[in-house]
Amino acid sequence: MNKLDIVVLAAGQGSRMKSSLPKVLHTVGGKPMLQHVIDNASILPDSRLHIVIGHGAEKVQSLLSEQTVEFALQTEQLGTGHAVAQAVPGVSDNGVVLVLYGDVPLTRSETMSELVKIAERGQFGLLTVNLADPTGYGRIVRSDTGDVVAIVEHKDASEAELKITEVNTGILALPSALLKEWIPQLSANNAQGEYYLTDIIAMAAEQGVRIQAIHPATEQEVQGVNNRMQQAELERWYQLGEAEALMLEGVSLADPARVDIRGEVNVGHDVSIDINVILEGKVSIGDNVTIEANCIIKDSVIGSGTCIKANSMLDQAVVAENCDIGPFARLRPGSVLAKNAKVGNFVETKKANIGEGSKVNHLSYIGDAEVGVGVNVGAGTITCNYDGVNKSMTEIGDGAFIGSNSSLVAPVRVGAGATVGAGSTITKTIEADQLAVTRAKQLNLNNWQRPVKKS
Repeated sequence: MNKLDIVVLAAGQGSRMKSSLPKVLHTVGGKPMLQHVIDNASILPDSRLHIVIGHGAEKVQSLLSEQTVEFALQTEQLGTGHAVAQAVPGVSDNGVVLVLYGDVPLTRSETMSELVKIAERGQFGLLTVNLADPTGYGRIVRSDTGDVVAIVEHKDASEAELKITEVNTGILALPSALLKEWIPQLSANNAQGEYYLTDIIAMAAEQGVRIQAIHPATEQEVQGVNNRMQQAELERWYQLGEAEALMLEGVSLADPARVDIRGEVNVGHDVSIDINVILEGKVSIGDNVTIEANCIIKDSVIGSGTCIKANSMLDQAVVAENCDIGPFARLRPGSVLAKNAKVGNFVETKKANIGEGSKVNHLSYIGDAEVGVGVNVGAGTITCNYDGVNKSMTEIGDGAFIGSNSSLVAPVRVGAGATVGAGSTITKTIEADQLAVTRAKQLNLNNWQRPVKKS
């Protein structure tokens, strides 16, 4: 049996987000806020996750369809106590319950673990924070001896209680037996007419259960998101943390405030990243890689010594060592570059293997292609890989030379060492070392009268 039941409240509508998307599915760092919570909580051992859903339940369930979680449906939003009550039937009788919030995405697993350890001792673990402006938050009321005795919601607080700066984050842990005892005793007799989970604090105090409050490492760790401005604030704080982590790994950032990490990034030594770079999904970057300004790299592997010039986009690409990419290059899914390959300015590749030392320098499209070693592809070359229904392959052998402004109509094969004259349209196999030229014969006409503008 699981010793730890983690209840994540994710049923709210989030009306201040002004969105049809459930609030907990809005992103920070390219990941839904709820997923942040689940990922951090899943690190805790012997745990079982209960997600309380309500508004947009189907969308939340769809997001988590392949993850090991249990759902509890809150059909009416009647407060945090009511929300937790929906998950209580699935909670074990003799374990610990940790309560988290789907719109508080950046609570660290270390903080969660500290609360759980308190609850494992039979005590009540409570996460609180001191704020310069506590407006809107429930105040932590302590006795003369400093013990926590109650939490008073802002709307219900007296003038003296409103001066308290220590506030409730809502995140707590306690023995499950106590939670099951106290939840049925909650009342909606308050200004909001809701069942406050925080009322169990007073119950704990009355029964002599020690309430131990701890603080997060940073205020942002417990910051919730209620509107787009708060989401943006948390995004920037999160991104600065990601940038600092990269720099500690040996990455030089031109401006830590102008790089966005939206996934998992592994980096080597002596990596240099200029401004306005976005790294998304799973990205692996080798040693001595240079990424110039305004590049977007998604789910790609970048080999050591490679330079990605400004304004380039890589998506599901694999790039070997010492390649040269861009500027303004686009490597679409399935693009694979062998070492020392070059894909130049305004070149697009898709599902293409570019061989060692091969060059596609300018203004070309290479799709569904196998390009050998030491190939030179001239400017304006395209592989005509789509007939309106099917995609077909183009094969270019080692050492071939493709003249500028050529069209290779797939399926077609250009042999090793072959040459395609500039401006040719190739539809048939070219054997090794052959020259293929298909351009029309040039005509020079005398006495040509250029058109003149009509009056």
